[in-house]
Amino acid sequence: MKKFCLFVVLLFVVFMSCKNSKKEVFEESEDYFDTIRKVTIHAIPEDLLADKSDSIRSYYKLFENHEIWVDRENREDLISQIEKTKDEGLNPEEYNINKIFRLELRMDSLQVEEKLAYDILLTQTYEKLCNHYYRGKLNPDEVYDNWDLFDKKLSIAKLLKEAIDTKKIAPSIKGLLPTHPIYLSLKGALVEVDKLPASKFDSIDINLKIKFNDNSEVIKKIKQRLVYWKDLKQEDTLYTNKFDAKMLNAVKKFQARHGLFADGVIGIGTIKALNYNKETRKGQILANLERWRWFSRNLGDQYILINLPDYELDYVKDKDTIATHKIVCGRPERMTPILSSKLSNFVFNPTWTVPPTIIKEDLTVEATANRNYFTRNRITIYKGTNTVVSPSEWNPEKAESYRYVQTPGYNNSLGVVKFNFPNHHSVYLHDTNHRDYFEYKYRALSSGCVRVENPVSLAKKVLDGQDNGRWKSLEVIRKERAEKEAKLKLNKNYKPVKLSPEELEAKQKMLTEEQDAIDKIIAAKETYYIKVKQPIYIHQLYWTSWSDKNGLQFRDDIYNLDKILYNKLGGIGDNIND
Repeated sequence: MKKFCLFVVLLFVVFMSCKNSKKEVFEESEDYFDTIRKVTIHAIPEDLLADKSDSIRSYYKLFENHEIWVDRENREDLISQIEKTKDEGLNPEEYNINKIFRLELRMDSLQVEEKLAYDILLTQTYEKLCNHYYRGKLNPDEVYDNWDLFDKKLSIAKLLKEAIDTKKIAPSIKGLLPTHPIYLSLKGALVEVDKLPASKFDSIDINLKIKFNDNSEVIKKIKQRLVYWKDLKQEDTLYTNKFDAKMLNAVKKFQARHGLFADGVIGIGTIKALNYNKETRKGQILANLERWRWFSRNLGDQYILINLPDYELDYVKDKDTIATHKIVCGRPERMTPILSSKLSNFVFNPTWTVPPTIIKEDLTVEATANRNYFTRNRITIYKGTNTVVSPSEWNPEKAESYRYVQTPGYNNSLGVVKFNFPNHHSVYLHDTNHRDYFEYKYRALSSGCVRVENPVSLAKKVLDGQDNGRWKSLEVIRKERAEKEAKLKLNKNYKPVKLSPEELEAKQKMLTEEQDAIDKIIAAKETYYIKVKQPIYIHQLYWTSWSDKNGLQFRDDIYNLDKILYNKLGGIGDNIND
């Protein structure tokens, strides 16, 4: 037996040795003269690649271990792209710009070994730049705890080979950047902020709210701040203590740009926003640019896009925003996770199983004080699978060992509809029994899931057009018929078929009936599932700044994610306020 074990160990050692030796095989190459370019292409000696990463070694293997950056045009393209990294909120110095520029100026006088080292430096820089453009400088999982985005794969080897061969270095790099309008608007915001003069604002402090027609010494300072941010024109104001009409309009504009109630009343929220300076806002923009480089490049043909700090949901179909809804997201101590997923089904009249966090922090406390908590909230207590426990028999010391289920209904915690999608955080979109929350401006108030205003309307729009047979809308039916007729036109015997007025009326009636069917399902108060067959993606994302026709837009950093990210990007923490 011992001999057999020894034999197995020896076999394993031999196998691993062969495997490792195979990995380290380096194919020696020789210099050769390129008759087309009239240059000598130098081979890369093994010792120059010995300490380089596996990926760098693999790139050179594609070029048979010869120089890659032989053509000046390719080198100059790369240098140009490095210089343009500042447009993306990145620092060209991190991509060896000065060293590369100095070496390029001396290219014709470099010794062979220096040229080869320069070639490797260019390859490393290309790889770094591609990764940063496509995935971001940082790994979101190493910055935040609750990010769950789609994986993004990039074959730099294939990209580099094609770019070098076709002399399309610039397109190969630029094509990795986000093209979403928000990312492009952030680049515009960065330009606008950079145009502003340097500022180091003194903090504005007020004890009482300031309203139209008030007189106060602090109003002069507020006017100066509004002029700085271009909400108030220099020629439209006198720096007096009077809160006049033009200042009122400027305050409302400033408030709207910051997601505040645009009522013209200057309170704590408005003063907090006024106290941010240029460097603070620039740091915020840089953090948001980095986050957008983490997000998926292709959000899908149909998707629900949620911006948590703006408390807003958009349903987008074929690049057209079909619907916009207010949302309530998790409070800071119970953050809503940032994630991408795909809608799987709707549950109308859902039951609600109380999650562990709420059991521990809410239910146990309230129910211990008053057992009527369960009856008042229509919650059934279960022990094991289906054994019902009465409130009087409930043991608060074992509260977390029970299962708590709330019956369906309009006042159920999930409301009348729930949107399910797979994720690792047990969160979903849903209706709510606290519909008054949607009137607030600050709506980070939930326990982690996203609550949607008028969710039944959203559910109907998503189902309208789904390939579920009964849920097809008239618009989809017409589109399908048009596509079918387009194919039939290829037949010389084709005769166009049009829906008669009667057919149109019948289809419209069917659509109305099916929309009404959802209302009937809800009215029945029975739990009902509808599967979503066509892909509808869900993106719960986080961005706190952008630019639009109304100017620079900023939102409160409800989870303090901007400061965390900006610090890790190398910024100074004080530049982003708490």
